[in-house]
Formats: sequence, C-alpha cells, structure tokens
Amino acid sequence: MSSFGAEVIWTRSATEKFTDRRYSRGHVWRFDGGVEIPASSSPHVVPLPYSVEENVDPEEAYVAALSSCHMLFFLHFASDSGLVVDRYVDAATGEMAKIDGKTMITKVALKPSVTYLGNAPDAVLEAELHHRAHEACFLANSVKTEITVTPVS
Repeated sequence: MSSFGAEVIWTRSATEKFTDRRYSRGHVWRFDGGVEIPASSSPHVVPLPYSVEENVDPEEAYVAALSSCHMLFFLHFASDSGLVVDRYVDAATGEMAKIDGKTMITKVALKPSVTYLGNAPDAVLEAELHHRAHEACFLANSVKTEITVTPVS
C-alpha cells in the first residue's frame, strides 16, 4: 500500500537548561513538498510560556485530519452523485478524557455545513453521503475515537 511521513523538528535554545522542564515545546512539522507548519504542545497540556499558543498542537491536528479525511470522501461521493458542492465548512471539535488511567481524545464531533450550486440534496441523500464518507475515511477506520457527524443546515 502507501507510506506517509512527516519530519518533526525541535531544537533546544542555548538559554534553556532542559532538565528543569522550562523549555519551549515549539517545533516544526515539515511535509513533502516543503510545507512547514509551526507546532507546539497545547497550552491545555503544557502551560504558557512553554507552549506556543498560536501554533498547531497535535490534538488540533488530529481533529483537523479526521475532519479533512471525511470532507475529501464526502466531496468525492457528492461529485459521483452529480451534486456540485460550492463550499464545505466543518467546525469540528474534539473532547479529551481519561479512560483506564490514560488520557485520550475520546470523541470528535464533525459539524459540516455544505453549500451546493443549484438544488441541494434532500436530507436522506446528504446523510447517506456523510455515512459513506465516514465509512470510507482511512483515518476514521484507524482510530478508537468515537466520531459523530452532524450536518449543519
């Protein structure tokens, strides 16, 4: 099958002792094609100033990746159905909780709002497209997280 990768780069500042845990968690994700994304731990996990609030954290990226995967399959199935999608916006959220002593993202809620050119599909067809997208999403098939899809009209 396929293989995917990313380069994660972190460097200690010369002014940081490190063993006192007072070091920046800011780092960079580098992807094929050269795209670089500033990343950090979440300020919810590691307090400021050691997290970089404006950078993407792994938990946000996880939610975004699940949402993106779902959207890409939804667009594919909508196109196959002869629908023309003009805009797709998802205000996805993730919830973290502790289960059996382990902290994990236990739920991801996708809340897509889809705008169509011309006639929109009826609620039944749109729900079917979202169901098919969820079933086909590689990432949704790869995780234990409960993922719900609630389209927004």
